[in-house]
Amino acid sequence: MKNLTGPLLACTAALALASGAHAQERPLRLDESAVGEIDPAKGTDYADTVLAVNLYEGLVYPQKGGAGVQPWLAASWEIDGLEYTFTLRDGATFASGNPVTAEDVVYSFNRLMALGQGASSLFQGRVASVEAVDEKTVKFTLDGPFAPFLGATARLWVVDSKLVQEHQGEGSFGEFGDYASDWLSANSAGSGAYEVSEHDPQIETVMVPNPNYGGEAVDPAAPDEVTYRYSLEASTVRALMARGEHDISSLWLPPEVYKAMAEEGTVHLELEPGATGEYIKLNTARAPLDDVHCRRALMYAYDYQTTLQLLTVTEDAKQGIPMNAALPQGLLGSDVDAPAFAQDMDKAKAELAECQYDPAEYPLDIAWIAEVPARERLALLMQATFSQLGFKVNVIRTPWALVSEQVTKPETAPHAVEIAVSALTPDPDSLLFNMYSSTVPPTWMSAEHLEDAEVDELLTQGRTETDEAKRAEIYRELNLRLRDLAPDIFAYEFTGVYAVRNGVEVPNLSNADSRYPLSSYSMLFKDMQIND
Repeated sequence: MKNLTGPLLACTAALALASGAHAQERPLRLDESAVGEIDPAKGTDYADTVLAVNLYEGLVYPQKGGAGVQPWLAASWEIDGLEYTFTLRDGATFASGNPVTAEDVVYSFNRLMALGQGASSLFQGRVASVEAVDEKTVKFTLDGPFAPFLGATARLWVVDSKLVQEHQGEGSFGEFGDYASDWLSANSAGSGAYEVSEHDPQIETVMVPNPNYGGEAVDPAAPDEVTYRYSLEASTVRALMARGEHDISSLWLPPEVYKAMAEEGTVHLELEPGATGEYIKLNTARAPLDDVHCRRALMYAYDYQTTLQLLTVTEDAKQGIPMNAALPQGLLGSDVDAPAFAQDMDKAKAELAECQYDPAEYPLDIAWIAEVPARERLALLMQATFSQLGFKVNVIRTPWALVSEQVTKPETAPHAVEIAVSALTPDPDSLLFNMYSSTVPPTWMSAEHLEDAEVDELLTQGRTETDEAKRAEIYRELNLRLRDLAPDIFAYEFTGVYAVRNGVEVPNLSNADSRYPLSSYSMLFKDMQIND
């Protein structure tokens, strides 16, 4: 019953909001499929990141219109061997009015690592110490060379330590209690351009401007209230959009819904590329997919061409492009010259002949995320294709909240599930380490449950090698190893498509020079324009 009530409540909430429950002069209403996690030390998926970049600030931010990072909460930094020293910008202030200090950075880092969730794996075992040199200066000392560190600080969301400590509950972290985990799962304590006014992770998050924001300029036409709605049905989004009661769709609607809304003349389409792969994650710890030959058989049998056809919205808007390995284009070590994957049933059957299992005796469970209707088609496509190899294929509609829980354990994870994974920072380590390292506690990103000593070694080399050319070669070698192991079917490289109501503009998407290279980072509400 729980899984059925979420979407129902979300739709009810959407209709209530549409009737003016939160009427403002310049409201922005958008939706997402995932449950919103607003604790910055816990969130990892797309919706979580959109929330984080608007409620909190990291020390750096992906470079607008290019590669690398730019100053954000930190005005500047110096690197001296293993020491990274950041100077915070003048005037940085939390929504509470408290100034942002180096002590807040230290507290936020310690909290992240103590909780061991979110982006903690980006730093795990790499930072020997972090100290506040003075009020505006914080120094990280690494325990060895770690090339991804600077980029990783884009995910170190800084919290208001004074405010947070006022809301600590009982817990297992000594003097820090529960590190205010309960409170921060319902409230915000950041220096971002917005703050939370209401939050229900099953229905919506409502945000209003941070009156003390001191970061990059806010557009004069930026929204004065943002409602982030969860798990709306495609038909509900289309109906609300047609009535002018919704402003930006999620990225997960079926192509024909985007096309229909565009043809109705009420919306325009915006594209968001951003280092995101669409991975059919194969459970390498569950028979028959614990046999590499069986995984390769599925990889060769997959119908890549039909997949890309299903992703076409219009001639100029497509939800995917071909993928040739684990790394999306634009990340260090990606190989633009490698051939894209193509279906080859002869190779699939040859690999299956080498598999120790009889496909007739091992039905495959393929889950698809209920909040993303378009993925049912790919699940059904796999069912039709893999059946040709002799497998009985069960297609299972599963809510994201349940999928993300199931895949953390090999025994409960399905044989295959399509999950979009984006690089968390401008560095390939932030994508591949979380997906494939056997040393990382399992999450939805690592639903493959891969354990391979060579992969672990290459991932370690990629983290410790500071020469960029050598790092690129390491990741190219890792790409080849992953192609050979087939822990995933590398289905396509995701390109997000938003339906944006006419009268609303998202310059970070419409202007290539203003676009941030990573998925979700362009969705800064402060830069959007409500022009009607």
